[in-house]
Amino acid sequence: MPEDLSAPDLSNFVCFSLYAASHAFNRLYQPLLEPLGLTYPQYLVMTVLWGSDGKLVGEIGSKLLLVSSTLTPLLKRLEGAGLVERARDQKDERQVRVRLTEAGRALRVQAETIPACVLAATGLSITELRDLRNRIDQLREAVSTPTALGDNSGSQ
Repeated sequence: MPEDLSAPDLSNFVCFSLYAASHAFNRLYQPLLEPLGLTYPQYLVMTVLWGSDGKLVGEIGSKLLLVSSTLTPLLKRLEGAGLVERARDQKDERQVRVRLTEAGRALRVQAETIPACVLAATGLSITELRDLRNRIDQLREAVSTPTALGDNSGSQ
């Protein structure tokens, strides 16, 4: 018997599963990040900078899918904690470049165990987790397109 997708039932909502999983991941990360003095969004910013220091605010925002008005307070808090420095870009004064401080670079060593802890907590192999991430990324891309609202069939 086919599911009645028109009846509101959370078990049919993919978006609710993603929402609940996001909350579970936040709870997983909280005790891992607490010793570093970072929130999860701050950790994401630091991860971008650990991968490539000296990024423009817009580049960080693009990587994290965040707008400047959301990112700027995060950067201010990281700067206040002495982990990053913000300065006008020398080539284009309209742009702000973010660089790690010595303390920000040193924090990377403390954070290196976090990905392995998260992987272990999932119970998935690295291949399974990578495949899941790729599928979620595909889903995000699909619902981010202007045509995403054109077809109302399937689960939410």
